[in-house]
This record gives sequence, C-alpha cells and structure tokens, in this order.
Amino acid sequence: MEKERVLFMCIHNAARSQMAEGLFRDLYGDIFDVYSAGSEPHTVDPLAIKCMEDIGIDISHHRSKSLKEFEGQEFDYVVTVCGNPYNACPFFVGGKKYFKQPFEDPSVFEGTEEEKFELFLKIRDELREWLEDLYYSYMIPNDESCNFSGELEGCCGPRDKEFSCR
Repeated sequence: MEKERVLFMCIHNAARSQMAEGLFRDLYGDIFDVYSAGSEPHTVDPLAIKCMEDIGIDISHHRSKSLKEFEGQEFDYVVTVCGNPYNACPFFVGGKKYFKQPFEDPSVFEGTEEEKFELFLKIRDELREWLEDLYYSYMIPNDESCNFSGELEGCCGPRDKEFSCR
C-alpha cells in the first residue's frame, strides 16, 4: 500500500514546520511520507534541533526547503503551522486536504537563551498534542479502528469525524 503524503508548511521552514515534520514522522512515519517546506526558507534553528533531541528525535540532518522544490507534486494533506497578526502564511497548490493551526514562532522570541529554549519546548509540546489530535480526528487510515471497552466500543470508525478516537 502506498503511503499518504503530508507536507508541513511555514514561512521559514526553520522551527515549527521542522519540528512538526520530525514529530509526525516519529509518530506516524510508518504510514505517512512526511515533508516540510517554507516560502522563504532559512537555516534550521539550532534550538529546534536541541528541543527535539530532548525527546529522542533527531532532526539535525533536516534542511530548510523551499515550496518550489515541491511544485507539481500532490500531497494528501497540507498542514500550515504558522500564524501572525497579518496571517501571511504560505499556500501550496497540490493538496487534497488542508489544515491550518497557528503556533507562536519561537525563533523570533527575544529573551535569554534559557527563555528561548523553554519556548521551543512549549511549542514542541503544543505541536505534538495538536498533531496527535489531527491524526486521530482526521487522518486515520481506512484499515485502522478504535479499540474501546464498554459503552464506547465501536463508537468511532476510521472515518467518523465527529468523535476523536484518542
């Protein structure tokens, strides 16, 4: 069976989308091909690498990629993880389904190195929780089912979007 493809996007592809790519690949890489890109790619932020190492996920080999590298390709899911007051996030043509969830950009935070790292950890944890909810609410493959006991048994099949199986 061919894996579904997921593209995480942000403007710089330096922190949030890189962490999302690493988290999602770690959680669901056996059933999804996972990528990330940005409209104005920068270098992957060292604090993003460090905070992912903190939970055993190595993104040190990641590089920031331009959305142009993926032009003409199709993705089952395109997920935007940036947001700002002007909502100036990139858009990618070629997605079957689109999701957007704004997360604070930890790479622009001004503070001590310790304060910056704490924000990276916070954003990483928020991303992980949201990605798990996204998966269980909207992305469960057709062959997967929920295993509840008691009254909830069988309540949510793989395509029941009214109830998260988590």
